[in-house]
Order: sequence, then structure tokens, then C-alpha cells
Amino acid sequence: MHKTYTVGFRRKRQGRTNYNKRLKLIRSGLPRLVVRPSSKNILAQIIEYHPEGDKVVSSAHSKELEKLGWKANRGNIPSAYLVGYLIAKKSKCKKAVLDIGMYKNTKGSRVFAVLKGAVDGGMDISHSEKILPSEDRISGKHIAKYGGKNKDIFTKYKKNKLDPKDMEKHFKIIKKKIEDM
Repeated sequence: MHKTYTVGFRRKRQGRTNYNKRLKLIRSGLPRLVVRPSSKNILAQIIEYHPEGDKVVSSAHSKELEKLGWKANRGNIPSAYLVGYLIAKKSKCKKAVLDIGMYKNTKGSRVFAVLKGAVDGGMDISHSEKILPSEDRISGKHIAKYGGKNKDIFTKYKKNKLDPKDMEKHFKIIKKKIEDM
């Protein structure tokens, strides 16, 4: 007797897509705010579902912050917040659901910093206030405090002529530039 085996979807086998979670997000009927952080950058996209394939409506990347004068690390919590703020200002759709993909749901993480930025930028996204990072972490106060003690670690900041102690001030300047766009 010959046994038959069913093989699941490739992305499910690779651990890259949770189709049950994706189906719930799509059934909401709202565009998705898709957040994909890497070690050095943050990507946020507004994606609409279409049967023939998803369509990216708008996108923001942490590299765009450098064009606005951002001198700090592009993968930290303040830059994640600014990417969320930027996508909210660039996007025409003002209501969405958060799609974090296969990332862990960790309180105060970069993913939720993007969410906070998007909400502060004017988007309506359902969330709990408990999961968002504190204002001190969003503005970079924790970096300024740590940078005052350990200046040797912040080599990129030195190269870009940014003192870690000035992080909060620098953050506010870039946020104001995004507001004025």
C-alpha cells in the first residue's frame, strides 16, 4: 500500500508565514501596517490585500531619515518611532491593522515604536497602551544617559558629529522636519 503525504505551503514550512494570523488580518478588510525590523534598519509599509497579490500603498525606510539629517543609528527605538511617524505622514490611508509577521510580541520593542509613531502621526490603529515604549525611550533619553557614561561605544555618532547627550534634541529636530513635510 502506498502512503500519500501532503506538503504544506513553502513559507509555512520555512517558518516565514503564519497563514492563520494572516487570514485574520486580511478578514479585517483594513490595510496592514507591516513592520519589518532588521539589525540596522526599520521598514514600514502600508499594504492592501488583492486576490491577485498584495499591493504596497506606501513605504518608509530608516534610510530616508538620513536624507532628513538623522545622524544616529537607524535601527534603534527613536529611529523606529520616526519611521512610523514618517509612514503616517506619507500614507493616504488613515486606518490600518498592525502586522508584525513572525516577530515576537515584546512590550516596548522597535515594532511597537513604529506603531506609536504611526498613531502619533495620525493613523487609527487598534492597540493597547501597555505595549508601547515609554516616552523616554522614544525620544532617546536612554541613549543620552548611556552615552554620557560610555562614549567609546558610540563610534558612528562620533563619525557623524553627534554627541549621544544631544540625542533628545536631535530627535525633536528630525520629528519637526517630518511634521513640516
